[in-house]
Amino acid sequence: MAGAKGDLSFEVLSGEAIGPILDDLARLRITVFRAYPYLYDGDADYERAYLASYAKSPGAMAVIARTGAGEIVGAATAAPLGDHQPQLSEAFREKGIDPAEVFYLGESVLLADYRGQGAGHRFFDAREQAARAGGYRIAAFCGVVRPDDHPARPQGYVPLDGFWKKRGYERIDGLVSHMRWRDIGERGETDKPMQFWMRRLG
Repeated sequence: MAGAKGDLSFEVLSGEAIGPILDDLARLRITVFRAYPYLYDGDADYERAYLASYAKSPGAMAVIARTGAGEIVGAATAAPLGDHQPQLSEAFREKGIDPAEVFYLGESVLLADYRGQGAGHRFFDAREQAARAGGYRIAAFCGVVRPDDHPARPQGYVPLDGFWKKRGYERIDGLVSHMRWRDIGERGETDKPMQFWMRRLG
């Protein structure tokens, strides 16, 4: 698709093809995750290192969304769970789930001007297809947990729980891990609880 602003085309990348878009992914992560609920005070150098490591995963893939002019305005990533931070696999083991069966859906980021046009579904469709092709039985992702009375929570904020449930994902009580980053206004990194959602793939 091409044409007026908002029309998007989608491309699935894997292996070495991910390398040339790492700077775009870093830019999107810093921009999108700065908003609530992540409040991420991102650093470009950290982003490049994190994403370069991710791209080395043999099973990693990315879905990118481009405008008609070719600008990358959205992306979603996924990789085998075991290729990510070890505490994520440990959280699944503690729930009796074999991490080797899990395809981990990482970030899904899209600039605000292009939301509400189906990109979220396209991101999930492509990653779930890759999971099935790789023989994984479970697709899973996690989201940060913030208290309802968090001072940075915007008025009228609506979480994505409803969208995720429509996609067939279930919030798994007790399946929680932690990640570290620096919130806007913080002096340093702090642990953030990350709640997992998962879907068994037919």
